[in-house]
Formats: sequence, structure tokens, C-alpha cells
Amino acid sequence: MVLIALSTLIFRLWPSFPVVAFAEALQGITGGVLGPGVVAITLGLVGHAALAARLGQNQRFAAAGGIVVTLTMAVVAFSDSPRAMFVPVALAVPLLVALFQIRANEIDFGRASGAEQTHVGGPQRKRRLAALLKNQRLLTFAGCVILFQLANASMLPLVNGMLASEEKRQAAPFVAALIIVPQLIVALLAPWVGEQAEKRGRKPLLLVGFACLPIRAMLFALTSNPFALTAIQVLDGVTGAVLGVMTAQVIADVTKGTGRFNLAQGMFGTLMGVGASLSPTLSGLIVHHFGYSTGFLSLALEGLLAFIVLALFLPETKEA
Repeated sequence: MVLIALSTLIFRLWPSFPVVAFAEALQGITGGVLGPGVVAITLGLVGHAALAARLGQNQRFAAAGGIVVTLTMAVVAFSDSPRAMFVPVALAVPLLVALFQIRANEIDFGRASGAEQTHVGGPQRKRRLAALLKNQRLLTFAGCVILFQLANASMLPLVNGMLASEEKRQAAPFVAALIIVPQLIVALLAPWVGEQAEKRGRKPLLLVGFACLPIRAMLFALTSNPFALTAIQVLDGVTGAVLGVMTAQVIADVTKGTGRFNLAQGMFGTLMGVGASLSPTLSGLIVHHFGYSTGFLSLALEGLLAFIVLALFLPETKEA
């Protein structure tokens, strides 16, 4: 969080390309640390049995925080105040206070890494690493996540570009609504997703979350009405609630007892970053040559492929 605040100050105080690029790199580093770190701390605090419910609560608070920050930044930016860039810096203070309330002795290191025992010997560590690379369920889910990111990462930017290209009146409020509506749905649904994951298993929820993606892309291809686009974003909220809880939960399921939970999280973070990086390039080329409708249809096909792979090749990961 300190790096995020520092990079935000850099944007405001030194707005030159090399320095801003360095600040963006700092934010990228934090993105690869904060998410997995919070999940690992959560697992170390509550254990595997209570992880799904706790992840649901985490997602609710994260979504609520996102809504507050988005609205705050919108109000400050609308007033054209230079203080807008200092909002994240101010929010870093209560975050650090909350972080220091977590006592290190309450986090079980073995649980946080998905290990059966806290201390792991050298030969056993090698065996567990090899087992991770041979874990078919983990690799299958990784493939599903890459396909999902290829379809999902560029969808909202394409919607924003479509609104801008058609010169919709008051496009800025609609762009804010496109961000806030999914966050509201996540805040409402995420705890329920965590509860249902323990009652009904992981795969039914994952199928719902993955199915919403191609449906959403198809609907985006059929309309450019800002109100309809905002309503369609409810599906993004459903997907966000499911994937926000289930991604870490499935990784914990398939790496339980290996001591490689955090390594697997890092691997998924890399794969998701690769998919998210390729998505705007591929969809941008399609939109440039064939238009927005074709671009959204291509994303729908990618999302459908991810759903099919998930449905056919990933078994239920919850222990009977």
C-alpha cells in the first residue's frame, strides 16, 4: 500500500513519461503481492474449512471499498481539484492501521502455505514441487483462467471505447456506472457464494460465473444503449463474485497438503496477467478491422471455450 501511495504521488508531482512508467511498474508489483498475500493470511488465520466463507466476506469488503473510492474520486475529479490524486494517499493511513492489528503469531505458516506440517524438509519440498507441476486439476483450471482473461480483460475497455466513439451524451457518468454496478453485485453476492461453495461444491458456482461471460459479450454486441450496457454489467458482478471467491478456493483445494498454495497463486497471477495483456491487443485488432460487434462476438467465443473446458475437464475440487 505504501508503494501505491508513492506511485500516486509520482503521478501528481512528476508527470513525465519515464517517471510515470516507473510508478506504473511499482503499482504492478503491488498487484502481484497484495492479492495473494491477503489470501495467504486469510488461510493462515481461519484454515481450509472456513476459507470459502471468509473469502466471501473479504470480497464484500473489497467491493464496498472499491465503490467508496470510485465515488470519492469521481466527486473530487468532477470538481477539477488537484487534490484528487491525494485521495489514495490519505486512504493508505487507515489501511496500514488495520494491517497492524493482525498479529503475526495468529497466522499459522503451515496453513497459510497449504502444508500439512509447518516445517518441510528438502527432499519432501522437491517432491511437492513436482507434484504441483503434475497436478492435472490445477493445470486444467489454469487453462480455464487464461481463456477467461482473454475474453474478459478487454470487454469493459471496448464498451468505454464504443460509448466514446458514438459520442454518447454524459458518457462519463455511464462509465462510472459500468464500474460501480458490478461492485455492488459483488458486495451483495460474495458472502452467499462462499456459503454455497461449502454446501453445493465449487464447480456449479464456477459454471455460473463462466457462463455469464459469453452471455454478457453477446448482449454487448447487440446494443450500444448506455442504460442497457449498464444493466448488462450485472452479469459482470455475478462473475466477479464467483471468480473472486472461487479462484483462491479452488487453488487451495487442489494444493491442499502440498505446501505450494502460494506458489500456485503466483503461477495463476502470472497466467492471468498474460491473458489480460493479450486480450486488449487481440480484441483491438478485431475491432479495428471488423467493428465493435465482431469484437464482442470474438470475446463471446473465447468465453464459451473457457466454459466448455471447465465443464468437460475440471472435476469438482471440494472433498466429499
